[in-house]
Order: sequence, then C-alpha cells, then structure tokens
Amino acid sequence: MNPRALLVLLALTLFLPACTALPDPPVPQVIENSLGMKFVRVPAGEFLMGSDESPDALAQDYPRYERKRFVELFDEAPVHRVRITRPFFLGQYEVTVGQFRKFVEASGYTPESIADGTGGYGYNADYDPAKTRRGDAFEGRSPKYSWHNPGFAQDDTHPVLNVTWNDAVALTKWLSQQEGKTYRLPTEAEWEYACRAGSHSRYPNGNDPQALLQIANTFDADTAKNWPRWQPYALEGHDGYPFTAPVGSFKANAMGLYDMLGNAWEWVADWYDEAYYAHSPANDPPGPADGSVRVRRGGSWHTWALYARCSYRNWNSPQTRYTLVGMRLLREVDATGH
Repeated sequence: MNPRALLVLLALTLFLPACTALPDPPVPQVIENSLGMKFVRVPAGEFLMGSDESPDALAQDYPRYERKRFVELFDEAPVHRVRITRPFFLGQYEVTVGQFRKFVEASGYTPESIADGTGGYGYNADYDPAKTRRGDAFEGRSPKYSWHNPGFAQDDTHPVLNVTWNDAVALTKWLSQQEGKTYRLPTEAEWEYACRAGSHSRYPNGNDPQALLQIANTFDADTAKNWPRWQPYALEGHDGYPFTAPVGSFKANAMGLYDMLGNAWEWVADWYDEAYYAHSPANDPPGPADGSVRVRRGGSWHTWALYARCSYRNWNSPQTRYTLVGMRLLREVDATGH
C-alpha cells in the first residue's frame, strides 16, 4: 500500500468513532410554575403502546414469579401504534409533599382522606396481617393516615401519597384557574409515550429487571427487610430507600423525566377498560368514555419489577387513597407555544 493511501486509511479509522458514537440526549426544555413544579416539554411523536410478551418469555427473566402472574397481563395487548399529535409539558418530577402543601394552604382545599373522615393507609410494622387482605404492615383506612402521614418519615422533597384521583383533579383545576393555563392529568397514552422516551423495552433502560436499580425506587433488598414474606420478588441489590425517595434521586429517562417508574404510582386521566387497546383510536387516544375505576401507572417504592414495566396497567376507584399512590401533572402547550 502506498504511503498516501495509508494516511487516508488511518485518518478514516480515527474519524469513524466520532461519526458512529451515539449523541447525548438533548437538553430538555424546562419551565417552572407558581408552585415550583418543573415541567419538561415532550414533543409530538408516535410509539408502539403496550406489550405482547409471552408468558414463556417473561418467565425467563422473572423466574421466581408464579406463571399465573404472566397470564394476567393480557390487558397490555395488543401492541398498537399511537400518535401523540400535540406536544405537551409533563411534570419533570412527581408532585411533592411540599408542593401539595402549598396548594392546600393557598386554595383551602380539603383532601378526601380528611374531608370524609376515613383517612388513608399507612405503614405500621406491628400491624397484624391476619386483619388485612393487602398483606402485612399496611394499615387503614384510618384517620391517623393521610397525605400528612403515610406511616413513615417524609419531607417536602418526597412524592405526596394518600391522594385520590379526585384530589389530583382538584389540584389541576386550581392551577388552571390561578395561572390561566390548562393543567390536567396525562392520558394513559401520553404517560406511556413519555415513560418510554423512545424505547420499546420493558424499562426505558432495557429489559433486565436488575436495571431498575439505576432508574427507579422499587421493591429491592432495602424494602424487603420490612416485608420478608415477599423476599423472593425483591431485586438483588440496594437502591438505598426502604420507603419513598426524594424526587429525582435516580437517573432521568431520555426525555429528562425522573421517577416515571417507582417511588409512587401516578394517577392518569383514563377510565380503565381491559379491552380498550383493541379499538382505541390511533391519534391521541383519550381512554374510555366511562367506567368505574381510574388507571394509575408506573409502580411505587413497594412495587415488584414485573409490575414496574412501562406497559403495566393498574387501577383504583377515584376515591382510593393509599400509601403507594401519588401523581404527576401535565400542562398543555398554549397557542404561543408555552
């Protein structure tokens, strides 16, 4: 090979890695509202919603789970293409205790757990599991538990819990009136689109359940110490938080959103229909017109890895308040693009 050709080849070899390296995720556009909530602009786009993994495929990566748990995931199918036709701003973090307190104090709103006198749920290490269908150490409803007190220590940076779907909607309505912007809960499709952030794996960072330890506060060795009966389902590692973590304690996804999985379940706008995916519209599916229970997404600090996948669907009545359930808000983009 002549010297000139050798120099060209060497230059190309040195240049190639720079050409093929994956670019860093774009810096998200972030705005902040009157309660100190930060919102990330999520662009319009399309994605494949849902999951059609077979029980056999799931059993390989979740070997300690009973097979019936994989069969019960039929409401995640069929996988279908969804187009989100309008950009929106989504909370960069889950709504915190401090932000919810500011809302309650400024608006005079009384959360349902207090207004109806029945309270919420809370962690109680001494609670007798024989008295509850939900498993050991969760006690309620009881007036001693509410968004103020889930039974374990929280500060203003932790996600608010024990809030109902109606509480979440009350917050969106108050913010809309105060700021002249449109706040609401995200639809199920908007939520999953933002959670996946361009991925189509079980989690935004891949299919390995152990990868959750990098991005989410879920049921791991730290949490399992308080629930020894569920030890077989715990991730083999420590995220450092037996209960909730301050929001933003883990890595963001590619859209700059934190805690889309884990920490607190998040109410979304939709009524639940197990068969909705089979006939939902391709553009901006709004969810069923009616129903009896509302969808919540994303898992919590107590959620097993199988149920903290992007596609997993769960639900409760709009009046449900629980020590695992919180919220994340959406603000619509107005005519000026803000």
